[in-house]
Order: sequence, then C-alpha cells, then structure tokens
Amino acid sequence: MAHNINYNRNTGKYFFFSVQQKAWHGLGQIVTDYPTSAEAITAAGLDYEVVKTPLYTQRESPVIGQPHSNSITVPNYFATIRTDSNAVLGVVGKDYQIVQNRDAFAFFDAIVGGGEGILYETAGALGNGERIFITAKLPDYIRVGKGDDVTEKYLFLTTSHDGSGSITAAFTPIRIVCQNTLNASLKNMTNVVRIRHTSGAQQRLEDAHRVMGLADRLSTQLEGIFNNWAAVRTTDKELRKLIQLALCPNGETLELIKKGAEDEFSAVYRNMVNDAFAYAMVSDTQQTDTTKGTLYGAYNAVTGYFQNVRSYRDGEAKLQSIVMGGTAQSKSQKAFELCDAFAQHGAAVLN
Repeated sequence: MAHNINYNRNTGKYFFFSVQQKAWHGLGQIVTDYPTSAEAITAAGLDYEVVKTPLYTQRESPVIGQPHSNSITVPNYFATIRTDSNAVLGVVGKDYQIVQNRDAFAFFDAIVGGGEGILYETAGALGNGERIFITAKLPDYIRVGKGDDVTEKYLFLTTSHDGSGSITAAFTPIRIVCQNTLNASLKNMTNVVRIRHTSGAQQRLEDAHRVMGLADRLSTQLEGIFNNWAAVRTTDKELRKLIQLALCPNGETLELIKKGAEDEFSAVYRNMVNDAFAYAMVSDTQQTDTTKGTLYGAYNAVTGYFQNVRSYRDGEAKLQSIVMGGTAQSKSQKAFELCDAFAQHGAAVLN
C-alpha cells in the first residue's frame, strides 16, 4: 500500500520511528527502549522548527516605465514554513499561534513521568511535515470472552502546522489479533479530547489527567459492552443486514435495503458489503469463540473491513479515515450503535 510518510532526501530517512518492531510500512527508525515524548520526536526526526512568514502574491504584469515590485503582501495571511527544508506547510491567519513539535505533546510527559505506565510506541510526520502524530500505549488491556481475545489500549495524539486543527488526543483500542481499530464513542461521551495550545505546567497536568480519565472510563465501559456482544448470537442473514445498514451511504440505498432489493444496489456499495461479509466469513481473526456468529464479530466485520480489507490512496488517507473522523470512523460508529441497539432490543432493529 502507498504511504505518505515524510521523507528527508538529504539524510535518506523517513520521519517515523517505532519501538522494537518493524516500523510503519517497513519505513523509519526502530529504537529499543520506550522514549519520552521529546525523545520520540527526535527519533522520528520531528525536531524541526516551524515559523510563520508573510504571504505574497505575484502581480499579473508590470506597467511599462513605472517603478514597482513584482510581489504584493497578502494582508492578514501567513505561510507556515519548516526552517530545515523551507517546505510550505500551510496558510494561516494573523492570530494563528505556532506550537513546535517538541511542545505539542509535552503536556503528556506529566503523566508518563508520574509512573502511570504510558509508553510512546510510534511517532511520525505526514505529507511535508504539516501533520505529526504520536501513539501512546496504555497499561492493561480490554479482555473479551475467557481473556484470550485481547485489545490493547492506545492514545492517538496529533497536531498540525497548516491551520487545520488543534492538538487532539483520541482513545483508540486496537484488537491485537488483527490490528483492528475498535474506537467508538458512547452515548453522551466522545473518545476525543482537544487540547488548548498552552505552556502552563498546571494546565498541562490537568489536560493529561483529563485524557487519562476519558481512557479509563471508555475502556471499562467498552470491555463490558464487548463481552456482552460476544454472548449474543447472530445469524448470517442478520450479519449481512447489519453490515448493509452500517455501510449504507444515503437514504435512497436505505430504502432499497428495507425492500430487500439488493440487485438495485450500486456496484460500489454492493462490493463493499460483499467484502465486509467475506471478511467476517473467512478471516482467521473472525473465527474465534468471541467473534464467530456473535454480535461482537459483526462489529469487527465492519471495523475490520476498513482496517484490513479496504484500499486507501496512501497512509495519511487511511489514518484520516480510521482515526481522525473520516468515513471509516463514522461507519464504524454506525456499526457500534446498531450492535448496541441489537443487544438491547434484538434483530427487530434491523428491519
């Protein structure tokens, strides 16, 4: 699969690191010990500076015989530029405040240094370096069934230099057996915390504890929900209907689903449903006691389709879709809500 990890042509290295395992897509640096956030940023080559510079536009044509400059300053807009490569990362307004990579995740070292067992596992830059991310592995696991179906608990932390967003921390559970991302928002509870750009030590500590509190509450609730789903049986027909509803793109398709008019589905949508259903039927990771013929398996069929079957333009597109509020995340959330309703009210919710 294509990737979009930033590459340094001068050093021949990718801006990515991973701990004790093959780095993302086989690229980047591997380190043996878990680092602090500052060390992770250095290992991934993210210790570059970003500055805000005036933005100019070119005059269309000079007036003959008149003194002039070929460029005009664009008022109230600036370019964000990497000082190591002069790469333009984005265009921002006059009030935009740059937060350097080394500072973006420093708030979280307050928890790491507090002996909470958080481990920074990967870090990287996407595109020209306009977006950076760190994944932090949390202690303990979400265990489903007799305990052999294990989901690791991660925080996905990201920030950008192109004006597209603030620092965010998302609780992102990943089922070990298939590297399947199972992030979901519960009713009245999001899995994302947005962090203010602040350098105050007290605020950093409060933000870190806020993120940890979210992760603790969500992991406890999700473990109970997943174990409940693993005990709810589903037929192949119910599984296919749930997949259809979760992946449904619009109201017109929904009406076709209700009528059972599968022959009228668009080719793209039909293929999506077939691929997700096939993943549920044949993938080894879907044949466990907790997933085969269960509601938990139905949820994994949808999330696993986006994680392990569907093709993406590049690594950044996959990241955006699955973790950062894109199509995969929204469809997976729909699957979560359908499974939750099924567990409470039975198969009638699929009609």
